[in-house]
Amino acid sequence: MTDSAPPRRLRVRAPKLVGKGGWLNTGGREYTLSDLRGRIVVLDFWTFCCINCLHVLDELRELEHRHPDTVVVIGVHSPKFAHEAEHGAVVDAVERYGVAHPVLDDPELATWKQYAVRAWPTLVVIDPEGYVVAQHAGEGHVHAIDRLVTELEAEHGATGTLRRGDGPYVPPEPEPTALRFPGKALPLPSGNLLVSDTTRHQLVELAADGETVVRRIGQGGRGMTDGPAGRARFQEPQGVALLPDGGVVVADTVNHALRRFDPVTGRTTTLAGTGRQWRRGAATSGPAREVDLSSPWDVAWWRGRVWIAMTGVHQLWTYDPEVGTVAVAAGTTDEGLVDGPAAEAWFAQPSGLAATADRLWLADSETSALRWVDPAGVVHTAAGTGLFDFGHRDGPAGQALFQHPLGVAALPDGSIAVADTYNHALRRYDPATGEVTTLATDLREPSDAVLVGGDLLVVESARHRLTRLRLPDDVLRVGSSASRVRRAATEVAPGRLRLDVVFQAPRGQKPDTRYGPSTRLLVSSTPAGLLLDGAGEGTGLSRELELDAAVREGVLHISAMAASCDEDPAGDTSRPKTGEQHPACRVHRRDWGVPVRLTEGATDRLPLVLAGADEQESGSQTP
Repeated sequence: MTDSAPPRRLRVRAPKLVGKGGWLNTGGREYTLSDLRGRIVVLDFWTFCCINCLHVLDELRELEHRHPDTVVVIGVHSPKFAHEAEHGAVVDAVERYGVAHPVLDDPELATWKQYAVRAWPTLVVIDPEGYVVAQHAGEGHVHAIDRLVTELEAEHGATGTLRRGDGPYVPPEPEPTALRFPGKALPLPSGNLLVSDTTRHQLVELAADGETVVRRIGQGGRGMTDGPAGRARFQEPQGVALLPDGGVVVADTVNHALRRFDPVTGRTTTLAGTGRQWRRGAATSGPAREVDLSSPWDVAWWRGRVWIAMTGVHQLWTYDPEVGTVAVAAGTTDEGLVDGPAAEAWFAQPSGLAATADRLWLADSETSALRWVDPAGVVHTAAGTGLFDFGHRDGPAGQALFQHPLGVAALPDGSIAVADTYNHALRRYDPATGEVTTLATDLREPSDAVLVGGDLLVVESARHRLTRLRLPDDVLRVGSSASRVRRAATEVAPGRLRLDVVFQAPRGQKPDTRYGPSTRLLVSSTPAGLLLDGAGEGTGLSRELELDAAVREGVLHISAMAASCDEDPAGDTSRPKTGEQHPACRVHRRDWGVPVRLTEGATDRLPLVLAGADEQESGSQTP
């Protein structure tokens, strides 16, 4: 006799939802979990600076579409940067990224702490009776949650504890502005301006005054369609750059594609990308229309190729129009700030590009840094110190601070203007003096700047407009401030620290040991002196670290990988199979940045969870 009862799950009562910022997308109503009893609730802990979080928003749209009367998604906004704790900024982000479910603004991380969340993004599933039944950190887990939702629908439908019906989402009233959260701008040879109107999924051509709409390119809804201006579709386009033949290359961010717009004919065609998001193990070079991309955010023409800020994988790629190919140009996909040869450099969401004769400048947003690439492919940092330090401080580049910059522009004197987005400022870096100064403040989330004549045209994204600034003789001066990430550091004991990365292969799989060890662990620290012993690469997922008691706090950078393959029905995974019997294999990968504070008597063990049963490789940021 076969037992057809559903598997038993560990049931933990879900903590209440608390957020000082209140609720968005509910028509002013506040909700409790009791109000949602009978529905399957998915909590999405996110912050709007995080590209992995934006990927999850895209993944959740399909889940919401498939289960409209049983699933309620609730975003719990949990800020990283100081700017993200501002309620108005959260309101803007919810509209900017088309969030079509209720959002709880939790600037003090009350709900984050109640659910013991440690990484952006994290998804928590609550069953119709109010119990937590699953929690996943990182992106790429919605497929597993979809299967769980189907099981819960059947289980609670049979017991009468499932309640179907409309959800609590109430869309905001649309605003009648000409632009809505514009991303980037480009002067056209005609004298007009082309702007990526991100939230409306269009390109907009403006007259030289920067205000008068000449035409719109794109239908205005999400999609990926080539054709004339009235038929084309984009998804949250961002960067735009002029090609030598007069065409414009467009970073079509959520479509994971490069598009080409012809200002003369008005037609849009696809240059690169498949429409699918790049996943680890996929091709990193080849025919442009056959290689997956990941959230291209900006583009620039430099040294005969289109350079791409591939934000979703923390890399720079290039597109060669002569042969129609794409390839990785710099970055390892590890997230952080590491200079050096292109193949060894680390980036963190590069989001703005500007080319000069001998340098490609970039705004590395998550490290709040201004960086550049030289013609030999070596990566340098002009200003910025890493993932966890930010602020608004002028002065020598080694001491200057930005806060999540998204745009850069080259000025005639060789200096660089930086759209310092979360500081609402325009900054300037002078390579000749190594100084950072402030050109203008009171700009609402500037995301780009372009030179037009003797003026800088700044894209004020959150004011939905372009603002013209005369390059000033006087510099507006502001007070200095410095900040650190709003996460409590993990207190650990000085001296020996046991690092354990816990990994369990998904059901039906075993570690892939066919070609040697199936795991890899890479450990480093900021500052480097924090680690007296234990840095470097090895195959085991456990390691004894030695922390210098004289370094009171810092960040441990940990990258773990494990490979697994389908189990052999005969029980042998030690050798490759042939023909149709070849097993399906996957690589599980996660990167952590863990702030630590050395405290006598604190824990001497640091456990971290890689992928568990039914999880797949994903990216996340861990405080």
